Amino acid sequence: MTTIVVAMGLSNEIGADNQLLWHLPKDLKHFKEITTGHPIIMGRKTYESIGKPLPNRTNIVVSRKKDWFQEGILIVGSIKEAIKFAKKMDENIFIIGGGNIYEQTIDLADQLEITQVKANLKADVFFPKINPKIWKKTQETCHEKDEQNEYDFCFQTFVRKSEI
Repeated sequence: MTTIVVAMGLSNEIGADNQLLWHLPKDLKHFKEITTGHPIIMGRKTYESIGKPLPNRTNIVVSRKKDWFQEGILIVGSIKEAIKFAKKMDENIFIIGGGNIYEQTIDLADQLEITQVKANLKADVFFPKINPKIWKKTQETCHEKDEQNEYDFCFQTFVRKSEI
C-alpha cells in the first residue's frame, strides 16, 4: 500500500520557505506512529528541511542533483525508482513530500493520511486538490488547540474509491 502523509491548511497550503507552517507535536507523534518501521519517500528539499534521516525508517530521497550525497539515506533519481526500492523492502510505503513529489504521486497512491489544520496561512507550496470522485474520507479524528498545538486540526484518512 502506498500512502501519502501530509499536513495542510484549509487552502491546501503545506509550506513556505522550505518550512512547515505550524508546530503541532500531536501531528508529529501521529506521523511517527504511522511511518516508523516503513520506507519513507521524500524530495531533496523536504529532506533538507528535516535536516537528518528520520530514525527507524528507510529514508529514500528523490533528487535530480547529481553531486549531492548524504549519509544514512538512499538517493534516487526518480519517483519510479524510489517506489521500486521501497516496495522491495516493505509492502507499506509512505510518501512524505514535498509539493512536487505529492503532485507526481497522488495518482499512484492507495491512501491519503491528512492532517487538516484549521488555518489559512501564507504559503508557497500546496498539496494537489483531493478529487471527491477518486477519494473517499473513511476516518476523521479532530483535536482542539492547546498549550502545545497552536491550531485545531483533524487526522483524516482517505482511500481510493476503486479500493473500497
